Parts: sequence; structure tokens; C-alpha cells
Amino acid sequence: MSEFRGMENTMNVKEATNAHDEHQNGLAVPEAKRVPKERTFHGDTFIDNYEWLRDKESQDVRDYVAAENRYCEQRMAPLASLRKTLFDEFKSHVQETDMSVPTRMDGYWYFTRTKQGEQYAVQCRVPIRGADDWDPPTVEAGVPLDGEQVVFDTNAEAQGHDFFRIGGMDISKDGRWMLYGTDTSGDERYDFRIRDLETGDELEERFEGIGGACFTPDAQWVFYVLLDDAWRPYAVMRHHVGTPVADDVEVYREADERFWVGIGLSFDERNIVIGTGSKTTTEVLMLPVDTPEGTFQAFIPRETDVEYDVSFACFEVAGEHGEDIPLAVVYHNALNPNFEIDVIDMRTHEPPYRLGEGVRVAVGSPYGCEHGDDVEPGASSMPIGTPYSNPCNPAILQGAHGLGIEGISIHRHFVALQYRAESLPHIAVMTKRAAAEDFLAGRPWRFTELVPHALEDDWDVDESVDEINEERAEIWGKLDAAAAAQGKGSAVHGVSRRAMTSSDGATADRMPGETRRLYSIGVGGNPSYDAPRMRYSFASYTRPGELHDYDPDTGEDRLLKRATVLGGFDPRDYMERRVWVTARDGERIPVSLVWRRDVPTCDSAMFITGYGAYEISSDPGFAVSRISMLDRGVLYAVPHIRGGGEMGRAWYEQGHLLNKKHSFEDFIDATRALQRAGLASPLRTVANGGSAGGLLMGAVANMAPECYAGVEADVPFVDALTSILDPSLPLTVTEWDEWGDPLHDADVYAYMKSYTPYENAPDSENDERTAVFPKIFITTSMNDTRVLYVEPMKWLARLQHAGVDAVAKIEVEAGHGGTSGRYKQWEEVSYENAWCLSMMGIGG
Repeated sequence: MSEFRGMENTMNVKEATNAHDEHQNGLAVPEAKRVPKERTFHGDTFIDNYEWLRDKESQDVRDYVAAENRYCEQRMAPLASLRKTLFDEFKSHVQETDMSVPTRMDGYWYFTRTKQGEQYAVQCRVPIRGADDWDPPTVEAGVPLDGEQVVFDTNAEAQGHDFFRIGGMDISKDGRWMLYGTDTSGDERYDFRIRDLETGDELEERFEGIGGACFTPDAQWVFYVLLDDAWRPYAVMRHHVGTPVADDVEVYREADERFWVGIGLSFDERNIVIGTGSKTTTEVLMLPVDTPEGTFQAFIPRETDVEYDVSFACFEVAGEHGEDIPLAVVYHNALNPNFEIDVIDMRTHEPPYRLGEGVRVAVGSPYGCEHGDDVEPGASSMPIGTPYSNPCNPAILQGAHGLGIEGISIHRHFVALQYRAESLPHIAVMTKRAAAEDFLAGRPWRFTELVPHALEDDWDVDESVDEINEERAEIWGKLDAAAAAQGKGSAVHGVSRRAMTSSDGATADRMPGETRRLYSIGVGGNPSYDAPRMRYSFASYTRPGELHDYDPDTGEDRLLKRATVLGGFDPRDYMERRVWVTARDGERIPVSLVWRRDVPTCDSAMFITGYGAYEISSDPGFAVSRISMLDRGVLYAVPHIRGGGEMGRAWYEQGHLLNKKHSFEDFIDATRALQRAGLASPLRTVANGGSAGGLLMGAVANMAPECYAGVEADVPFVDALTSILDPSLPLTVTEWDEWGDPLHDADVYAYMKSYTPYENAPDSENDERTAVFPKIFITTSMNDTRVLYVEPMKWLARLQHAGVDAVAKIEVEAGHGGTSGRYKQWEEVSYENAWCLSMMGIGG
């Protein structure tokens, strides 16, 4: 066993387990009645004993939910002291009274204030000092700025509600009118109102239970989205402000149930934009803001399995005679599965437009993608991480591994490119002037990558520091030795021991002063086209978020704000590394590791978390709650499994539909690799995932129960097959592109049935897995519309019937995202983390 900080506050696993079991034996586990119901499809019949739990209004269901909540509270009672300790530690690290950096929109600087003791932030603003005022005012705690106005005090608005969440906020161009939406139950149906910010009065018209809304810039018209009974945003309505809502006109209706509809303004505010899309197909329709009663027209008609988006800009005075060059900027995957960006000179192109016309600015890698062969013969069978080069790409993209293009933004003074490579997000920037020159010359654009700077005196500044090399070598050596013992070669890939830092993108040819931490970086806080400088943000697992202001003309990079973490926190005390584990099919899986530097990584307690769905990437980010775990000697691990988007579109394709089991296998293989290397102990490993990551948790518990002491599954999608078979349920039809259509396809049905957690979980004490099954902690919410409460409740009942130690915390007033209010959320995190630490044998 490894040495731990604060060892006097820990107990060994056997003692923790005995205490846990003794407490369990003294309590009666709620017993859900079994009411057999047959479900028959494609000649297969499944007997579902707990489908009766779907009747939310049934008194039996309410009684059972209440009983499970009482049982959970009783089981968690011995952890009350640890929960309080964790909550107090959380608070001790947080700057409770704080301010954001103001962001300029039209004639105001907007910012937020948080105040100690208050659950929510307060939205504020001050007028700009002039048209050329681009330096944000300095905001101090408790000191109002001249002309400061409260735009929206969420604390006041939330009074009387156990749950409160803002569902959108839009302000007219003159700053007078505010359109805002709120949700007070967690069901994600928002009530929108219009408020006069000069008087505080609200107009009579209200838009109840909708999905979203936007103003025209003059606030004379509101366009809003309706939700159907399955919670699908399906239609757009037009409202003339000052007239009855009953007179509103439907301007668009999406007939295809796989498609969701959204509404908003284009970045240049010249068009009202309807975006409609499924998981694999999108379409953009537009209407000029000066003709709000006109007819929306598709920019490019939809094509099956083609995704695209469009924005508009111009190269000012760049024409031959000093005229502006109007541009359409199109982002699409019609010709490359990992997307490309085309810029169309609208002087020489006329509608109807085609995907692929214009100047290609950047293109992703086709390697490993299902349709990669359409781009380059043999590309589909190439490893996803094969270096990719394309003559049209900027120099910074040549030879990138797992290259995916994620977007571009063109402002008056700069152009920013966002992309993924080496499993991490990246941004690059150039001046607008240089972009125009490259565009007209027909050459690759000369982007420069923005790379975060290292902290002063940080461990990653000097690669030659012996201590750091020894720490790295210890980790890599253990993984290599474990893989060799398995006869599988090296578990971590690098050209040489000198180059092993390439596993986290930090090779010797990187820029001086660059951080070698695992970081997320992105463009943000740039709502104005005219801003002279670009804002970008950065964070790592152990380095708090930073907001920067970058001038592409001079290269000046200004730190605007670094998140304050109190309580003596120092990022230099923690390590983070990226290793690559070989999965059972030979694919290399990136795994992020985080630990406290002065804690040996030997049979450690491990918290391992994952998601792996919807092409959503689990990118590095800072979390205050993680500090308490790391300080107690916990190894924090994130396998970036297939089904996510870390390595581009191919990574997603290899982890969805009939490839979904790769997600589960990747997670298990990463867990086993770390355990076999001696870095973590199976008896002290806790896994965590939420929503689709909760499905992952249920699957890995069924497939490899011996690897985990405990599993925390948050709002878990564990009864996936039952839900996907019922097109009347929220979201089902749109999900067929992600999971497959088991209703009409027998192969999909059989495949999903082979992994869906609820149906494959132990159902009796005679199941041999029951003896080694991990302890289960479930969170769910009765008003969740994305993963209905019935899924985790059925899973819970089945597990408990089989004798598995499972408990659930069920929120009565909350939705998919859990409770609202920051102190309530901190309490919830402390509650969950206390259970996880107890499963690791760590207390106090």
C-alpha cells in the first residue's frame, strides 16, 4: 500500500468495508415489488419486472422513491463528518465574492458579480466610455462602478423556488429591452418574458414552456422555438412585440423527428438564422433582419449525412479598388469526414451555393474514418493517429495526428482557427490583413498557434530537471513492465525515453516557455465583430482557468484574470501526464493522469471517470472539488475512450452504433493497464460517469466487476434499449443516429441488448458476479427529461434484488444537471465525493 498524506485520517480498505457492511446489515433495503411485463421485439422476449416504476404519478412509485431516499440518507449518515469536511475544504478554496472580466456588447460592458452567501451570480453592466473603448473597466468587490446597473439578480428572481435556472438572455441593440427565460422545475421547458431595463417593468406577453428565443436587434420581433410532447424543438414562431401571443405565426416546422430546431441571429446580426439538424445532418435557413415577415430560405439545402454551418464576414477595403470583399464562411463535412472550412468570395459566387466551392482554408484528417477512402484511397484503414498533411492546410497543421477542424471566426481585426490534434484542443490566430493577402494570393493561411505559457518556477519549465524526469520514468516504466508481462509490448508509446513527453504533446521542438500540462484552450468572450484584440481562455487539470487578451498585430498577450484558488493551493504541487494505453483491438487510447507530486503512485486509490459518446470530448479542466481527492493521495484518471471526439470524427465513429462496445472495452482496458502497472489497486478504484457516461458505468460494472470497488453513476442512461424502442419518449427518435434503431433493425436490437446495463445486470444472488460486483451509488432527478428517472430506478431495484450493495439519491426538484445554486451544488459534490472516498478506504 502506498503512503498517504494525512494517513492518520485514513482507514484501510478492510476496515472501511466492514464498517460499511455492518451499517448495511442493520438497515432494511427497500424492496421493490416485481410485476412481470413482457417486451417482445424481433422474436425476442424480455421479462421486465420493474417497468411499473414508469408511472411517475403512482402512489406506489412515490412511496418507493421516498423509501429509497430514506435508505440512502441512513446509509450515508456515517459519512456526515466527511461530507462536512469536504464541503468546508471546497469553500476554503473558493473566492466566494468575485467578479468576471467585463465583456463589451454594443454600448455596454457586461459582467457578473458573486457575493459570499448568495447562491447565484448577479448580471451587471456599465455604459462604454466611447466608441473606441476596448479596455474593460476594473471591477472590485463591493465597489460599484460609475453608472453600474443590475441587469438580472438571479438571487432575487429565484426566491420561492427550490430550483432555478436561466434558459437564455437576449438584449436589444440599444440596451433597453431584455428577453429572458427561466426554468423552475428542471424539465428544460423555459418561460420567457420581456423586461424594460430602464423601468424594470415587464410586458404582458409571455412565452410559456418553450425551448429558446431571440430578439431582432431592434427588439420589435421575437422568434421562439416550440417543444413537442417528446421535448423535441420542432417549430419556430414569430411574435410582433406588443401584440397578443395568440396571434403569433408559425414560420418553420421540422417534420423529420430526428431533427432538432434552433433559432438565433447571425454573428453580423444581418440575418435571423434557423439551424435544424440531426446527429448526422444539418441545414441552415436565413431571413434578413430587415424583412422579419419574409420567408426563410436554406443557404444550402440539406444533404443526408452532411453537416454544415455558415457565417458571414468581409475583408475590409481589400478589393482591387479599395472596396470590401463580402465573404461566406462555410464549415462542412461534405468532402471530408473531419470537416473543412471554405471561404466564398460572394462577388463571384451566386446562389444557389454548393458545399465545397470557394477557397479551402483548412481540412481535417480522413484517416480511420468510415468514409475516409472517399478522400484518399486506403485512408479508412489507416490508424487514426497517422500524421496527416495536405497542401492547402496552414503550416501549423501539417503532420498533425488525429486532426479535426472545429471552426473559424473572422472579426474586423483578426481571424481565429479552432482545431483538435494529439487528442487536445488548439487555437491559432492571424491578422485580418494577412488573411486577406493569403486569400487573394491563393496560398495557405499563415496562422500562428497560441500556446499557454508556463507558470514561473513550475516543474514543466525545464525538461532537464532530474526530479521530473524520474517521476515520468517511474510512471512509464511501470506501464511498460506491466504490458511486457502481458506479452503485449509497450503500453505507452514514444520514440524514446527522451521523447516520452510526446505522450502529452510536449516534445523537444515545442516553443520555449510553453506549459507541458494537459490543457484546454479556446476562443471565447468575443461577441463584438469590431474588437481589436482576441480573448481566449485556458485551463488544465491542475492549473486554474485564465482569461487572456491577445493582439495579433503586436503579439502582446495580456492576462485579464486568473481564477483565484484560496487555501494555500499551488499548481506546482500537482502532476498531470498523458499516457497511451493499447486497447484489446490494438487502438491506442489516450489516458490523462493527475496526482499530487509528493504522493507515491503505488497501489493508489484511483478515481477513474469517462464519457465516450456524442463526439463530446472530455477535455482537461480545473475543478476545486478535485483538490480534496488529490490531497488524500487519490490518482485521478480520465481514459479518453472512443465514442468521444478527442481524436476527431473517426474516434466517434469507432465508439457508436454497432461499435459502441469499444467505449466500454477502452475504459476497462485503461483501468486494467493502470492496475497491472501497480499504479492503482482494484480494491481502491472507484469509477464515475454521468448520463451516457452512466451507461458506460453500468456496462463496465457488468463486464469487469472485479476492477472496481465502487461505481458512481450520475443520471445514468442504463435502460437504453427500452427507451430507444419507444419513439414516444423524449429524445428517442433523434437518438437512433447515435445508438441505432432497434425498433426496425433486428441486428441493432441484438447488439444493444448485449450491452444495455439494466438487462445485463445481476438479477439474483446466484449470479457469480454478485460476489465481486462493485458497490453502486446512483444519482437521478424526477424531472430529468433527458434520462428519465425510471431508468436508474429500475436498475437500482434489480441490483438490490440480486443482493448488490446499491443506493440512490433521488432529487425531487431538479433536472438532468442536478440541483441549482452554487452552495447546493457544492453540497452535492461533497456528498458524492464522500461516498467515493469511503469506497477507497479513505475517511476524515
